[in-house]
Amino acid sequence: MLHRLPFLLACLAVSAAPAAASSTPWLKSDGGAIRIVTSGLSDEDGALRGALEIDLKPGWKTYWQAPGEAGVPPEINLAPTSDTRHVELLFPAPERISDAYAIWAGYQHPVTLPVVFDFPQAEMAGIVEGTLFLGICETICVPVEIPFSFDAGADPDNPADAITVEAAFAALPDVARADFGVSTASRTESQIEFHVTLPDEPGAPALFVVPPKHVQITMPELRKRQGKTAIFTSQALGEAAALKGPLEIGYTLVAGEKAVAGQIALP
Repeated sequence: MLHRLPFLLACLAVSAAPAAASSTPWLKSDGGAIRIVTSGLSDEDGALRGALEIDLKPGWKTYWQAPGEAGVPPEINLAPTSDTRHVELLFPAPERISDAYAIWAGYQHPVTLPVVFDFPQAEMAGIVEGTLFLGICETICVPVEIPFSFDAGADPDNPADAITVEAAFAALPDVARADFGVSTASRTESQIEFHVTLPDEPGAPALFVVPPKHVQITMPELRKRQGKTAIFTSQALGEAAALKGPLEIGYTLVAGEKAVAGQIALP
């Protein structure tokens, strides 16, 4: 849900003809340019790796996968004519961004999001068609909807594309572990408390959470830090405040230049 006002709707008409490379051309919009890149062929499970490059202009920002109370996370929606059956977007660690309307999770600089396309068999690449949707903000927010079409098998050995995709996956958070991650989560009425373990890194840590789609909670706030432990709290909003069953919450925990991602059960 987009709470920022005013906002403009940008819908760019892009040719539906496949691009002559394993990527889209740069698709320009207010605030920057976007393209999708793939590299190689699908692996033994049919997964083809790619990247969504978002080249933001100075002063512009975009959203993380779970921005908080406001914002629209990036989405790739595949067309029925696409040879790939499913797509998954992955996310590097975001930043806490504060403006006149809200505090939210996103990126204040150009960012590349890893992408995994699911093809029906190994050693395959084909036509990828669909619509890209994301929000980019300066003093206003611009929801951008862009149709795209390209042949992922046109130039699968392109070395520049391979470097882009490898760098995108290398920038993902590490897997959370006992000495760096959320150790426990608990709830008292509408308040959620996260206890975390941290490495020796300077600066205040930051916690970003990904609740289930039917649940909305506020951005976690750092309440206490003592040595290598800290406590963050969030508030469950709306119907989420009345939920009684257990929940699985995804998270990214940032400490200095390091970041990990994992899942925590909320009893």
